Amino acid sequence: MPFADELLGAPALAALTRALAAAAPGNPLTALRRVELGDLPLRERSDLIRDALLADLPGGYDPFAATIRAASLRGWGIWPATTAAVTRALDDGGDAAFVDVFALLAELTPRLTGEFAIRALLSHDLDRALPIVLAWARSPDEHVRRLASEGTRPFLPWTKRVPAILARPHATIPILAALYRDESEYVRRSVANHLNDLSRHHPELVVRTAADWLAAPDENTARLVRHALRTLVKKGDPAALALLGFTTGATLDVVGPTLAAVEVPYGGALHFTAAVTNLTGEPAVVAVDYVVHHRKADGRLTGKTFKLTTATLAPGERREISRSHSFREITTRRYHPGLHAIELQLNGVVAGRTEFSLLTPPES
Repeated sequence: MPFADELLGAPALAALTRALAAAAPGNPLTALRRVELGDLPLRERSDLIRDALLADLPGGYDPFAATIRAASLRGWGIWPATTAAVTRALDDGGDAAFVDVFALLAELTPRLTGEFAIRALLSHDLDRALPIVLAWARSPDEHVRRLASEGTRPFLPWTKRVPAILARPHATIPILAALYRDESEYVRRSVANHLNDLSRHHPELVVRTAADWLAAPDENTARLVRHALRTLVKKGDPAALALLGFTTGATLDVVGPTLAAVEVPYGGALHFTAAVTNLTGEPAVVAVDYVVHHRKADGRLTGKTFKLTTATLAPGERREISRSHSFREITTRRYHPGLHAIELQLNGVVAGRTEFSLLTPPES
């Protein structure tokens, strides 16, 4: 499985070049063919290819957009192609180009996504962009509806922030309100992630919005809200915990996490157990999570929280928990051998930090 930086690699670049060569016969695409991706991060790869596209396809927005539409684009090459189109539209400066490039993103987003390219348009003129994006929420295409939510996320991964969205957290709420009962899980998950993004700096707005949605729910709303409030729950936010029915202030006895071994093979799994007992005289609803403190390349430890279970414990009840946490390499995370740590988290309160070591991978 490739790492994230490798998603826009040589195969994607070659496919993009072939598609554009077919759409623009006779164009040597010199700059595109000379691109060397090396070990650049993902976004920098996209920027490099975007600049090559702009060099190889000179002229105004209209001919550039016509070539992009004529090309049979698929996969990760769509990212630099769409950001190049947006660059040309903004250079054009006219209303027609601004509106048309939104239409182009909507056309291409089912083939990968237009979520990265739209950021420059939002930064350029949020007030002009938002009505177009809100209209996407009524599209018959779930990919376009998702683009409305995903493209306007405050902290969309792999791309730049939009200062106007960060400064106006209420601005995207109408889009989310139009989509939270969407028929597509693909769209609803984006809505939850968007609201979770907002919770970083605006927890009151997020809890209030979630409460409004729970007052007019469908069969999927409760699940969406739980996902949207996950960061606030992990932080122990009292309002979020109360909205979801968790018990705040319960006295809990925690044993563990107890590790099966303090050394984990690279690519293997950490096995651990724990026990939680409710010492109060009332039932306690508890969100039980665990935090793995991963070692970074520079030796620092950074925590990431993972869900374990939600439990309703009767007075005096003891709940045994076991879990295996995988260290198999995945696209979005690189593991670094050395000291790590794990701890439990109950309704946002941490307990039982234990250290372990991830071993060096065997030589191939």
